[in-house]
Amino acid sequence: MRTLAAGAVLAMATGLFAVPAAAQNVDIQYGTTSPPGNVQYYSSEEFIKRVNARIGSFGRIVLYHSSQLGSDGEMLQKLRLGTQDMSQPSTIMSSVTPEFGMFDLPYLVKDRAHMRCIAREIVWPILAPKVEARGYKIIGIWENGFRHITNNVRPIVTPADLRGLKIRVPQGVWRVKMFQAYGASPSPLPFSEVFVALQTGVMDGQENPYVNVDAGKFQEVQRYLTETRHIYTPSFPTASLRKFRGYPEPVQRAILEEAAAVQDWTYELAERLETEVRDKLIAAGMRFNQSDRDAFVAASKPVYDQFAAEVPDGAALIERALALANGC
Repeated sequence: MRTLAAGAVLAMATGLFAVPAAAQNVDIQYGTTSPPGNVQYYSSEEFIKRVNARIGSFGRIVLYHSSQLGSDGEMLQKLRLGTQDMSQPSTIMSSVTPEFGMFDLPYLVKDRAHMRCIAREIVWPILAPKVEARGYKIIGIWENGFRHITNNVRPIVTPADLRGLKIRVPQGVWRVKMFQAYGASPSPLPFSEVFVALQTGVMDGQENPYVNVDAGKFQEVQRYLTETRHIYTPSFPTASLRKFRGYPEPVQRAILEEAAAVQDWTYELAERLETEVRDKLIAAGMRFNQSDRDAFVAASKPVYDQFAAEVPDGAALIERALALANGC
């Protein structure tokens, strides 16, 4: 309540509640690295449509996709400084608060019902306040998706098949550690640069949800598609706390309510697209196989041990998350 009250006072002081429509017409910048065609893009588009229908003469949220406002890291910096309104980080949230690295632990999230419980019991009460203390406000918990591996060298059945492969990963220290534990050579790279890296052989492979593979057109430059489901990555639409507090209370409310509503919408869309897009990638000529899940789970234990030892309350976070696998 203090946040909303402070925002209302600031809004009135700066004239944002003034009646004349001509004085209000504010553009709220929303940036995402995602291109059209993947779940993060669709969820952003749906959210913006819903909020814009509610905020009236105040203005509108404007979507900038495909890294038009910069990389995830660059946009987070702009949010912290208050020079951009919103962005849609995922894995990179561990660079803001190390506890978010829990979502880079292999096979931690069982399914979307499990993720709903983790959101309710861990993200909102424990992690979101830590982010807010650093100048950000999480406005929702959406989806990037279950991730799979593509490459140009061989089918991936066990972690041993990854040895020596150059694998692109997003920015997040624990994703790097995970693939190192599997014997690969992982390198963080912005999504916008992945296609060329795969095309030129700078990278042998990458890992992403099926929808992201298709949106990035990686099937044009990758031969093997392995269903691993090794990571489920949430997406965290996030606002600059400074900017958010400057919006009128009805705008703040519209943003938070519609972001919450889009969570279920996103889960339904993502679940449907998983099968559809996988079949599309296979039809495009990718050679499909399923990995040995038990072998990957066994090879992942050192990553859990390291997270528990290095991240504050890491062991407790792991224990709490795993305990929610059968419901909350």
